[in-house]
Amino acid sequence: MTAPVFLVDRVDQVTGGTVTLDGPEGRHAVSVRRLRVGEEIVLTDGAGSGAYGTVAAVEGKDRLDVTVTEVRTEPEPTPRITVVQALPKGDRGELAVETMTETGVDAIVPWAASRCITQWKGDRGLKALAKWRATAREAGKQSRRLRFPDVADAATTKQVARLLAEADFAAVLHEEGAQPLATAELPATGHIVLVVGPEGGVSPDELAAFAEAGAKPYRLGRSVLRTSTAGTAATALLLGRTGRWS
Repeated sequence: MTAPVFLVDRVDQVTGGTVTLDGPEGRHAVSVRRLRVGEEIVLTDGAGSGAYGTVAAVEGKDRLDVTVTEVRTEPEPTPRITVVQALPKGDRGELAVETMTETGVDAIVPWAASRCITQWKGDRGLKALAKWRATAREAGKQSRRLRFPDVADAATTKQVARLLAEADFAAVLHEEGAQPLATAELPATGHIVLVVGPEGGVSPDELAAFAEAGAKPYRLGRSVLRTSTAGTAATALLLGRTGRWS
């Protein structure tokens, strides 16, 4: 198995020697993962840098020392893939964030579409956003990523349209799209933005606004996917087609 990943504040200051992992991450490493002296470990800042080493000592229930042997920095991937995710019902939003993170999405934008049953307002919205960000962070560690996806603040339709207008390729996943995403002409570099609508679908007004911003409707396949799985399937397709999975 590959070495487990733990999140730290800074990696660029780690140049070798021994560093300490404590706090919640240290507790998880010691008390949950039960890492022992000599086992491999990776410390990351979630922004593309990782310190690779081995456990040198374990102290108590929430502290261990790591002997760092190498520091790696991953370049930002290109093309960058952002998924605008309409707010699903219940905990399916966290499921969407988790699987998209594991697959390799670079950014997620929560979208309060007009047909969303769930709406983020006030403290409830802040708590839901915090859950999405925590899910992305934990899924990033679980999938051994050094660069975790950005989870933006919830966006309105106008804000999503502006994001689409700035993209090098913009698409709305839609079951009635005339062209399959699998045959769309994709940029080799730049920014790809996909919109995943709610269970009730993207409204005609939203489709018109996105079309004006340059986003055409594309279909994934013959089956209709739920909003919580469409983004993951589309991300996987694009990662394969753009060569990022090669």
